[in-house]
Amino acid sequence: MTVILNEGDAAGTTGAASGGPVDAAPEPGKAMTRGRLVLIRFMRNKLALVGLVVIIGMYLMAFVGPLLSKWSYDTQDYTAFLEPPYSEHIFGTDKIGTDMFALTMRGLQKSLIIGLLVALISTTVAAIVGAAAGYFLGVADKALMWVVDLLLVLPSFLIIAILSPWFRGKSWFLLVLMLAAFQWMITARIVRGMTLTLKEREFVKAAKFMGQPARKIIAKHIVPNMASLLIIDATINVGSAVLAETGLSYFGFGVQSPDVSLGTLIGGNAESATTFPWLFLFPAGFLVVFVLAVNWVGDGLRDALDPTSTRVRRKEKKDTKEKAA
Repeated sequence: MTVILNEGDAAGTTGAASGGPVDAAPEPGKAMTRGRLVLIRFMRNKLALVGLVVIIGMYLMAFVGPLLSKWSYDTQDYTAFLEPPYSEHIFGTDKIGTDMFALTMRGLQKSLIIGLLVALISTTVAAIVGAAAGYFLGVADKALMWVVDLLLVLPSFLIIAILSPWFRGKSWFLLVLMLAAFQWMITARIVRGMTLTLKEREFVKAAKFMGQPARKIIAKHIVPNMASLLIIDATINVGSAVLAETGLSYFGFGVQSPDVSLGTLIGGNAESATTFPWLFLFPAGFLVVFVLAVNWVGDGLRDALDPTSTRVRRKEKKDTKEKAA
């Protein structure tokens, strides 16, 4: 999608309402893609940029950090038990001499991977189910929405807790599938409603007239026009999945020993929060920082992709006044 900005329409979508230009960078008559407009709006959001830097930094730290440490999460230092942070063990050690930095990085790895996979799977399922229900209607719509309504009323935490003994000792990917199975329904309903509107647009009708099959119309014309919604949904689902995994692992229903996640570390060391605080504070601190960063990025993407956002219009008014002064 390409937007042509000239002297007559340089004010853009939000500028028409606020009386100021959206972006001063483009010159009159110069073409600007929607992607660049979104990027410029996103770059103006300082909190979103900070969140993005934090997320990238945490991923790098989780996967590169253990390579730079001489300690592993499954090895012990028998000369250091319950030691507070010092030069040899920068995050301290636990009661059996395991380096807390190595444990925390291992837990962060697992939680980040689970969060990312759950977000990708749940958003993909929501897009497919919602678009199919809204496009085909009839029996397909009724059947898919019945499944959505059924899953919405089921207590996901309780069901996963009941089923967890069945996959205990097996691959942690089963936990990913269980979490993803209960995280796509609301988005699917929203996608269905948007599909009902999009299928009446001229470009979709033209594709039907040209004989394109339904799967191609959905994949090429309907889902791409909901990209902003799906991107925001996937971003938010990462944080939600990490919190859900942490809660399950805290109660012993998530990642199982000998592997660790942030949830298992927080749950296992909760009783030591006041006596040996480094055992609890480091995993909990990384969890809080990551979820906050994801929320900041999600807010930034929402504002950047939605030009009618009140926050965006307020920011653009402020920039216009500063330039006029």
